[in-house]
Amino acid sequence: MTGTKPILESEITCPQCGHVSREIMPTDACQWFYDCKGCGVLLSPREGDCCVFCSYATVPCPPVQEGTDCCDSSAPEI
Repeated sequence: MTGTKPILESEITCPQCGHVSREIMPTDACQWFYDCKGCGVLLSPREGDCCVFCSYATVPCPPVQEGTDCCDSSAPEI
């Protein structure tokens, strides 16, 4: 998708309760954690994904859309 503007809005789905929330993705940082608005569980990326959007959302994060490396894939420990 290089050369086009990334999509910044995505729907993130909680794997615990199935709640879907439309969110705006940050363009300047990866989002490693996300509080589900349905059940309150703290989501973190699946192994191998750089952020919660790449793991649980309908659209991957902007850096991945652009074909560049996202943030360091080693997320901080909780």
